[in-house]
Amino acid sequence: MISNEKLLFFTNLLNDVPFEDVSDLFSKASEKHLKAGEGYIQRNQINKKLAYIKKGLMRVYAIKKNGEEATLLLRWEDQFIGSHDSIIFDKPSNFIYQALEQTQILEIDYALVEKIMSENPKYESLRYQIILSMLGSSLQMIEDFVLLNPEERYKKLIAEKFDIVNRVPDKYIASMLGITPVSLSRIRKRISTQR
Repeated sequence: MISNEKLLFFTNLLNDVPFEDVSDLFSKASEKHLKAGEGYIQRNQINKKLAYIKKGLMRVYAIKKNGEEATLLLRWEDQFIGSHDSIIFDKPSNFIYQALEQTQILEIDYALVEKIMSENPKYESLRYQIILSMLGSSLQMIEDFVLLNPEERYKKLIAEKFDIVNRVPDKYIASMLGITPVSLSRIRKRISTQR
């Protein structure tokens, strides 16, 4: 019997792929619990796990040469997370993946998925969906960074996850937006006076 969590995992991952085609494949998904502050993927580690966040919040970041942390992205409930470097390019991660609060994930080893897909042509559309989803997410981030100013990016973030400001330290949000915490404070002040 497939749990509701796994059913949601499949539905969000597969989109146009018929569920009955892949239910056996994803019966191998397992649950993992991360403590607040616990690392999930380390820099220079090859990790081909694809994870669905059931509950919690994760941050992806890098440490610059000057020692500063630069937050690339945040992921929360009902979103996927995985090392693009490892899954798409088969190389070690350039980033650190960390739980910011107690987090429950469902994960599956993408190397196993690849093996099964290569042996069974009916899974080819699944491979396409996974890679397209990961690339689409990356391209959207780049597009937002180029086309939107920091205030617009902040408004988009809170529109996607309104309570994010209560769950994530300002320094991480500011870093992800490419601004200082002081600039983030000014943006918030401007937004509050516009209401």
